Amino acid sequence: MSRINEGQFTNPPPSVGEAIGQSLWQTCLDQLAQELPEQQFNTWIKPLSAKVSEDLSRVTIFVANRFKLDWIRAQYSQRISLLLEKIYGHPVQVELALTPKESYANIRSSRVLIDPLLSEEPADLAEDKTLNGHKNRLNTALTFDTLVEGTANRMARAAAMHVATTPGHLYNPLFIYGGVGLGKTHLMHAVGNRLLADRPSAKVLYIHAEQFVSDVVKAYQRKTFDEFKDRYHSLDLLLIDDVQFFANKERTQEEFFNAFEALLAKKSHIVMTSDTYPKGLADIHERLVSRFDSGLTVAIEPPELEMRVAILINKARAEGTEMPEEVAFFVAKNVRSNVRELEGALRKILAYSRFNQKDISIQLAREALRDLLSIQNRQISVENIQKTVADYYKIKVADMYSKKRPASIARPRQIAMYLAKELTQKSLPEIGELFGGRDHTTVLHAVRKISGERQQLTELNQQLHVLEQTLKG
Repeated sequence: MSRINEGQFTNPPPSVGEAIGQSLWQTCLDQLAQELPEQQFNTWIKPLSAKVSEDLSRVTIFVANRFKLDWIRAQYSQRISLLLEKIYGHPVQVELALTPKESYANIRSSRVLIDPLLSEEPADLAEDKTLNGHKNRLNTALTFDTLVEGTANRMARAAAMHVATTPGHLYNPLFIYGGVGLGKTHLMHAVGNRLLADRPSAKVLYIHAEQFVSDVVKAYQRKTFDEFKDRYHSLDLLLIDDVQFFANKERTQEEFFNAFEALLAKKSHIVMTSDTYPKGLADIHERLVSRFDSGLTVAIEPPELEMRVAILINKARAEGTEMPEEVAFFVAKNVRSNVRELEGALRKILAYSRFNQKDISIQLAREALRDLLSIQNRQISVENIQKTVADYYKIKVADMYSKKRPASIARPRQIAMYLAKELTQKSLPEIGELFGGRDHTTVLHAVRKISGERQQLTELNQQLHVLEQTLKG
């Protein structure tokens, strides 16, 4: 198993002369470029440099600053390590290190800093300031026009469009929640881009919650909170991603509360995203949670089949390729969890098609995605769903097949039927047979019932998210 260590070096890495070492790292980058959204790859992965040892047993990855190092370690290091091991065929030791800079080599200690509020970073080394030159950090490619609309995101899209065209009025704040890769970030960028199209002079900022934390840390170190407040309290629109990262950060929560109040007072708009609904956030102060919940809270769900098909066809077309509808249906039926996985699957298919100089077909898609299909077929079965749901709701697995109809049993059974339809390739009659020989119309009723209630009941939606993540491992 690969190991992730964190190091810190004071001398620049020598040039990697071995072509095989360069190939190892470049192959890893190419794979990550296929898996990750373009903006995410360009922001976090593309700027990285690496030093590969002569025997290929160790790769040192150099990162520009402490904030980015922590983020790379938390979000990407495990995947990088696994990819390197898969490419090389043997365990690879991965180290993360700050890129050496002569300007502070003599004043920065080699210790690993645990508490960011105790760390020190010379002012001239700060990565660009949050609003330096009024940067809005928006991706202009992420607009309402490039967002595929479906049942899964229709309400969130409508609310976001309203905010973009009439900011500062209804739905303030707008709180969008859902699992990873469902389009929350796309929607926020769309709001910012639409507002700027109408009001080019508006002060708009898109920012990840971790960057806000970093800005609070820097203001704390340098005693520049007046400057910090001038930046954040003067905005017309603040778009802040993944507010769950504020957990256990008291000073950050205090500063965000102050910014929140200041912006609402001047009728500026705030749009936030999270992986859970406001009251589901852990280790965030109650007064902040109540502010999050004071506007409109909307969920983005995993895209339904038709929406997944449309996404694949549209994104393939954006890449200059026409994907046959039957291939899009095949992929959409097998990749169900989120848009990010759909994009990753599409990249694999396009790369496989170009490399082998073959037209896109179901057979080619099956070959390109064989690893993904193998994992899914091995992990998720109707029997596994029945056991997982039964354990979650504390009933017997045998109750899934029985004729008992009390709500305490019938409800989990319907949920299991819904998940079986969503997560497996089984037909309605096949699912009915596995639930004690029930008619396919009974399964269809359960699927429609749970699907409809998921849109309305926050608690049910959260339960389904937990079950889906458990089943997908």
